[in-house]
Amino acid sequence: MFKCLCGSGPKSLQKAPIKATCEGILCKTGFSEDVYNAVISRSVREGQSLLNARFRNCGENRKVQFESSKPEDFTAGEDGVIYAARSLQLSTEPTEFIVYAKDKETQEEWHMTVKLTLESAFTEDSVKDQKKIEEIVFPWQENKHSSHLKRQKRDWVIPPINLPENSRGPFPQELVRIRSDRDKSLSLRYSVTGPGADQPPTGIFIINPISGQLSVTKPLDREQIASFHLRAHAVDVNGNQVENPIDIVINVIDMNDNRPEFLHQVWNGTVAEGSKPGTYVMTVTAIDADDPNALNGMLRYRILSQAPSSPSPNMFTINNETGDIITVAAGLDREKVQQYTLIIQATDMEGNPTYGLSNTATAVITVTDVNDNPPEFTAMTFYGEVPENRVDVIVANLTVTDKDQPHTPAWNAVYRMTGGDPTGRFTILTDPNSNDGLVTVVKPIDFETNRMFVLTVAAENQVPLAKGIQHPPQSTATVSITVIDVNESPYFVPNPKLIRQEEGLLAGNLLTSFTAQDPDRYMQQTTLRYSKLSDPANWLKIDPVNGQITTTAVLDRESLYVQNNMYNATFLASDNGIPPMSGTGTLQIYLLDINDNAPQVNPKEATTCETPQPNAINITATDPDIDPNAGPFAFELPDSPASIKRNWTIIRISGDHAQLSLRLRFLEAGIYDVPVIITDSGNPHASSTSVLKVKFCQCDINGDCTDIDRIVGAGLGTGAIIAILLCIIILLILVLMFVVWMKRRDKERQAKQLLIDPEDDVRDNILKYDEEGGGEEDQDYDLSQLQQPDTVEPDAIKPVGIRRLDERPIHAEPQYPVRSAAPHPGDIGDFINEGLKAADNDPTAPPYDSLLVFDYEGSGSTAGSLSSLNSSSSGGEQDYDYLNDWGPRFKKLADMYGGGDD
Repeated sequence: MFKCLCGSGPKSLQKAPIKATCEGILCKTGFSEDVYNAVISRSVREGQSLLNARFRNCGENRKVQFESSKPEDFTAGEDGVIYAARSLQLSTEPTEFIVYAKDKETQEEWHMTVKLTLESAFTEDSVKDQKKIEEIVFPWQENKHSSHLKRQKRDWVIPPINLPENSRGPFPQELVRIRSDRDKSLSLRYSVTGPGADQPPTGIFIINPISGQLSVTKPLDREQIASFHLRAHAVDVNGNQVENPIDIVINVIDMNDNRPEFLHQVWNGTVAEGSKPGTYVMTVTAIDADDPNALNGMLRYRILSQAPSSPSPNMFTINNETGDIITVAAGLDREKVQQYTLIIQATDMEGNPTYGLSNTATAVITVTDVNDNPPEFTAMTFYGEVPENRVDVIVANLTVTDKDQPHTPAWNAVYRMTGGDPTGRFTILTDPNSNDGLVTVVKPIDFETNRMFVLTVAAENQVPLAKGIQHPPQSTATVSITVIDVNESPYFVPNPKLIRQEEGLLAGNLLTSFTAQDPDRYMQQTTLRYSKLSDPANWLKIDPVNGQITTTAVLDRESLYVQNNMYNATFLASDNGIPPMSGTGTLQIYLLDINDNAPQVNPKEATTCETPQPNAINITATDPDIDPNAGPFAFELPDSPASIKRNWTIIRISGDHAQLSLRLRFLEAGIYDVPVIITDSGNPHASSTSVLKVKFCQCDINGDCTDIDRIVGAGLGTGAIIAILLCIIILLILVLMFVVWMKRRDKERQAKQLLIDPEDDVRDNILKYDEEGGGEEDQDYDLSQLQQPDTVEPDAIKPVGIRRLDERPIHAEPQYPVRSAAPHPGDIGDFINEGLKAADNDPTAPPYDSLLVFDYEGSGSTAGSLSSLNSSSSGGEQDYDYLNDWGPRFKKLADMYGGGDD
């Protein structure tokens, strides 16, 4: 079995402050010990395990419930582990309480006593008396392969090993020794597993495989790992398990090695001005990486300073445990102090200034505005003026002052009129930037009716005033507005003016009088002047002084300018004010119908077929007049010529319709003019004779004329003949224009042609050479290349008698001088002069100077300039006037060489 041996050195006491002593007994149901002793630290946190009071069932599988005699301080789990029910500080005297175990089924009960002793109770002498480190021994077990039971050693209570963090060593530092009773007969090997041993972070804890000594290799940090759970193993040299593994818990004891840290270095909060004491403002929070259940992590807050210190240096306080900041004094006024800055300190060790660590942060508290200042007008009376009949005009600016924060609902002003404007002609808008009130006209004002307005105006804010604050008299003002008289437009009365008049009224008759009125009663003005603005049919005129309207033409109801018997004309009335103004009026004339239009037949043409049965034509009478001057109509045929009534007959079938029939059985195909007399029902009656063109023809089975061509030719009307003649004239004009254009084109083409054969165009003799002389160094060119070759166009292939005037005649080739292969520079001038003479005497040369290209150019040559050479035959001896006869292309040459000395 493994044994747990208690060491005697002071280090063993620090490493294992919790201890348990017990004696071995035979297996008996109940607690293994009557008294359990444990050594713990002074500060105990809630939920901290203190010891394991094991209960033996001896294989009976009992359901046991554990209870503590001090349940408010200590509790027992179902596995018998004793925990702290709350965080507490133990006294220097030993703490005792009883743990009960009760069988849920049989109600059988057991109990044992727990005695807790502080570490400080152990004197240094008692520590020195201990000479062995703690030893953990594996317990005995029942031999399953034996026919009889062996005594089982009592269950060990293996308390956690408490190890302070940040230990300075030396390392490795011994903790406990683990061994088995079988190491006397067997060679065993010990090992530990778990995080911190063979699992990450590895290598923190090591064990001597021979002696079982467990050690720590480096300082621990509770903020990284608060506890380690290891498992110890014992095996023989062959790797066979000798003992069941046992669990070892190592708790890292916290040290105050971390300062409090605020979540934010600067905290921002707000509080309304005028807040009462005790008003919550904000909460600041700091955290400590140390154990929050120990003194090292218990923080306390306090305010170090306040700026500014008015009206009191202690306007705020802070809850030292929660960090809540509240107001403790009255007098917060944003108009005096808009912001406070507090320095907050957080200290651990419950705020102990000696042993605790501290840190600071800044709390910025902004005093928010409330509507505790009403708007006040800067003057008791405001003045303005507005021209009459103007709208959307700002007539006055109302200025106010407000001490509240600008551009907030507590500062924004709202204006309302409390009197002086019963008809709602004014409104007051608020300028969002300046907060001024803009008195604006929204309805026209007539100077002749109202010359002045006195308005009463009140100013308020968008939000109500704070409780207990009233509006002062300065929140009300008076606005005096003067109306300015301006020249207004005259207006016709009535407008529009409606009159009823029979049509047919002749020109020069008085129709009506249409006058206007001037609304400006207080202005010195002359009479109004009238003029016509719109008269579509030009039937009317108006007297410019008295406004009398007379006719200038006959009024016709059937005119295109009359719609629904109504004719509209517009007139203008103008005054002589400054500036001159004018107004318009509309005269509506309702024209009454008279019987001034005779009815007409419709349609004007008709077609009938030659059939054995009688064939009739339906006709309709139309009249521009209206009832009672229109239908019903009377239809009849004239007495002359007699053939009309002999061949045709007409019968009225309704008030507007009649039927024309042929009396004869046969009538030659053609177009016949049948006059019809139509009389309306007016008083007096109006009648007219309308000619109906009837086309009589033979028809096919579909009712279409079969001899339409012959009928059309025989009855071709005057309009058709005129149209045909116009088409013929237009066609002749087009043909004539085409002939003139062709002749002009031929003349232009002949004028552009040269007097020579097109095949012998002068451009055919222009040759391009790509060879140029190479200077004095090039001595291999033959001057004969400068002559025009004969191979361009052999004379043999030209027809006899065709030759240009400027073409060289057929003569023997001239003898031009030939330059020696290596001439002396001095003979260049002589050579050129000889060549020039030969060219002048050459009968084959053109009759004008030609550009000669020489291949010899000299750089610094001793020869004189070519400009000193003169031709033996002067150009002035030749007559170039014939160039004027060669056409426009040679006009430039004629101007250059002809025309005398110029």
